[in-house]
Amino acid sequence: MLDITIDVIWNRIIKCEGAVFHQLRGKPYTYEIVGDILIPLGINQNISKTEFEKVLEFLPLSNTTKVQHLRGPSYLYSVLMDERIRQEDDWGSK
Repeated sequence: MLDITIDVIWNRIIKCEGAVFHQLRGKPYTYEIVGDILIPLGINQNISKTEFEKVLEFLPLSNTTKVQHLRGPSYLYSVLMDERIRQEDDWGSK
């Protein structure tokens, strides 16, 4: 279990709004935040803060397999495993 709250992580996600992220296979995207929703631009997908919170018990991730049951697994992976989001709480990868 991580020693970090979803609120700390969500604030980091908010600060990176508009930055370029890359899905596991390299496809770049940006996102915007509207309330407690992350919206990857250019696709029909909305991912709630609650979905990100559900992933915390599975970190670190080496791929999207453990989170396939959640909404937007490739976006969950690419955001949460990015070093800008991990920062000093680096949960790394398996």
